[in-house]
Amino acid sequence: MQKLIICLSLITMAWMAPNPDTGDLDSIIKQVFGNPDSKPSTIKPSTIVPPVNNNNNVDEVDQPCLTADGAEGVCTHYYLCNGNNTIVTDGSNVIDIRVKEEACVSYLDVCCIPPDRRKPDNPITPPPDKLPKNEGCGWRNPDGVAFRITGDNDNESKFGEFPWMVAILKIEPVDDSDPEGQKLNVYVGGGSLIHPSVVLTAAHYVAVAKSLRVRAGEWDTQTTNEIYPYQDRDVDSVAVHKDFNKNNLFYDIALLFLTSPMEMAPNVGIVCLPPPRETPRDGLPCLASGWGKDKFGKEGRYQVILKKVELPVVERRKCQAALRKTRLGHFFELHSSFMCAGGHGQDTCKGDGGSPLVCPTETEPNRYMQSGIVAWGIGCGNDGTPGVYVDVANLRNWIDDKIAGKGYDPKVYSY
Repeated sequence: MQKLIICLSLITMAWMAPNPDTGDLDSIIKQVFGNPDSKPSTIKPSTIVPPVNNNNNVDEVDQPCLTADGAEGVCTHYYLCNGNNTIVTDGSNVIDIRVKEEACVSYLDVCCIPPDRRKPDNPITPPPDKLPKNEGCGWRNPDGVAFRITGDNDNESKFGEFPWMVAILKIEPVDDSDPEGQKLNVYVGGGSLIHPSVVLTAAHYVAVAKSLRVRAGEWDTQTTNEIYPYQDRDVDSVAVHKDFNKNNLFYDIALLFLTSPMEMAPNVGIVCLPPPRETPRDGLPCLASGWGKDKFGKEGRYQVILKKVELPVVERRKCQAALRKTRLGHFFELHSSFMCAGGHGQDTCKGDGGSPLVCPTETEPNRYMQSGIVAWGIGCGNDGTPGVYVDVANLRNWIDDKIAGKGYDPKVYSY
């Protein structure tokens, strides 16, 4: 996850290159960012950027297979079958994200005996509609939702671990000469759900973008086999801070108002925001998440499964001192709209812009407030330089004002 290995790019490597005109530090420190590798991925097409031609797709579910004991079965979604041929409802499934089942193509599918070959005393029941859920905003699911994973050796998050995490997409035609033809969902950046109808993100990704869409509940961008589906909503309007400066990224904050609200689900929820001016203490271990590149430059690769990284908060004077040791120079001054975190070998990277940095509350385990928005940085944290984030607490009043102006209640995201 360096610089949020997570650098949010839900994209397949070939198709998901961010638009160089959208910002990041490109306009500030051009040398920092390289172009994404154009080498096509060898894995299945992304759910974010589908292939142009889907005619040859074959349904991998219900394909014949052999179970571990040699019985004839069919490939089916993991949640429809366990060792006893009954539905799993307690999250007891353990799925290895690194090793695919030999009998089935997707690691989220298993070989299971179909009903007409199953003993009658083991009926299959529908999967649960919902799981127990805490009241209010900011609840992380550290063990995931509906199943557990193993093989997460590269900072992969659990399914549904960060229910407020969203991907921001722009809708583009496959053929520019046929704008009404087939469309692609191209990854733009990350964001967070702070209200069923509102997403918080960085301004530099959305300030001039058109035809935006938000996806909540996404996890593995190469499959749709999770028990709870992602949800897509189009963006009705965008509110960008009036003092946003695309050259230095001051006040790099924006709100996306959706055409219809997201439905709350085990993998879709609201994050809390901190009270005005309440900056987290120095050293507080916070978490950032995203699908971005693992490093800058051509060597970097976009992520398939949502990544996470733990980043300690860096007090602003320490951060400014560290940034002054870079090519920003000895006179660099960190603007009041920014805060810092990371710089200890891990950080967010290219493509993570707009993604949330969430910090734990002091009194309730597994409950988080979003203190930062991924903005920019020098490198990916491997040289001791902290990453720079929008200071959400410092701009909380602006958020509340815009939310209330749309007739929504700021209490939804208040801790």
